[in-house]
Amino acid sequence: MSVFMLYPMGFIRLDNKEFSRESYNEAIDSLFAQVPTFQRAGAAAYKPGLEASVNFDMALGRPSSSFRSIHVAGTNGKGSVSSMIAACLQSAGYRTGLYTSPHLVDFRERIKVDGKMVPEEFVFSFLKKWSDYIIGERISFFEITTALAFDWFSESDVDVAVIETGLGGRLDSTNIIRPELSVITNIGLDHCEFLGNTLPEIAFEKAGIIKAGIPAVVGESSPEYDEVFVRKAEQEGSCLYFASGLSSMDFGKISRYLGISSAGELEMGLKGYCQKKNIDTVLGALSVLAGLSDGKERFRISPESMRSGIRDVVSITGLRGRWERISDVPRAYCDTGHNAHGLKYVFEQLKGERYERLYIVYGMVADKDLSAILPMMPRDAYYICTNSKGSRALPAGDLSRRLRDAGLNVVDAIPDAWQAYRRALSMSGPDDFVYVGGSTFVVAEVLENI
Repeated sequence: MSVFMLYPMGFIRLDNKEFSRESYNEAIDSLFAQVPTFQRAGAAAYKPGLEASVNFDMALGRPSSSFRSIHVAGTNGKGSVSSMIAACLQSAGYRTGLYTSPHLVDFRERIKVDGKMVPEEFVFSFLKKWSDYIIGERISFFEITTALAFDWFSESDVDVAVIETGLGGRLDSTNIIRPELSVITNIGLDHCEFLGNTLPEIAFEKAGIIKAGIPAVVGESSPEYDEVFVRKAEQEGSCLYFASGLSSMDFGKISRYLGISSAGELEMGLKGYCQKKNIDTVLGALSVLAGLSDGKERFRISPESMRSGIRDVVSITGLRGRWERISDVPRAYCDTGHNAHGLKYVFEQLKGERYERLYIVYGMVADKDLSAILPMMPRDAYYICTNSKGSRALPAGDLSRRLRDAGLNVVDAIPDAWQAYRRALSMSGPDDFVYVGGSTFVVAEVLENI
């Protein structure tokens, strides 16, 4: 199914404006208002296909070909894996670009060089220069941000950029690059209306980033979809590595390189349970990049650089919202896990916490499969249902009814994420635990106020 983005032709004209905080904010507000994001508008903003991205890149002078890159796709963990790889490369002395989505607080979080966000002045000048093209060619939000990222990376003379796909892979706007390595974190049932209703169908879309002669690493192996990647790699003449447990990657090489006997010995900056899976993917990717897997060194990455990148990823890249501690008393954490495949790790982690009472501030978008999530949700928790401000959000009242029908203890429904979090804090004692999640946007709205 092809769903093409429609939006009003009222994108702000910036011809006669000079940069200021006011003009920048006006331009960004216009970008979000007139060009809907998939995260906020859902299907109305989805525009698959590469033609517009290729044409925009050509108009810009092909910045996508001016730097080396690593391409990362997958259902979950893309942001964490991309950030850890970027942190290791930066620690190794490479000027490193990082393109991820969505952002949590500031639009510019999506585009960073050596951990610093793209300057407001550059964003403004880009939109000012290309507003006529954007309007005339009906460029989507993600096509705009991808082109902006590639242009900034080129302007910044990065040595390498880690590029996260937006949705899928085969038809994703980022898939115009020819990377040094393709990485696919895992496959789960998400965005099924666009990518397919089975794991092999979704794997086919993610496998679209595997390119001729370019090595590829798949993080989580499964008999349900491994053959999809094997077949694609054979078609492209690509060396394929499955990093699950690193058994097929010859873990002995990278363990000796790092001086460890298991990945669990590494000090990790990201504390979520899901990172136990992500670290295999990261080490597999680093093994290929450093030439440990095939003898073809692509980047010089010392053991110290790998260790520091994995340990200090948050301070190096500014990554947020991954099992992030947001209060000490009571203890409170937020996490951007938002589908059944990702939330199973969050709920598993909650079971391992000690507390007097557990309060969960929970919200979700309406197009997620709540029926797949409900059986995993803690039965001993007190739930405060909420919703983000976006049009995709499932209203707090509707969510509370669904949770009550499932036998969960809902104590309140507050259609404002920040107020819902404050309510949880007010109800909690010093030995209680508060978790905020279910939706990236609920997490974002809480972080924005902290």
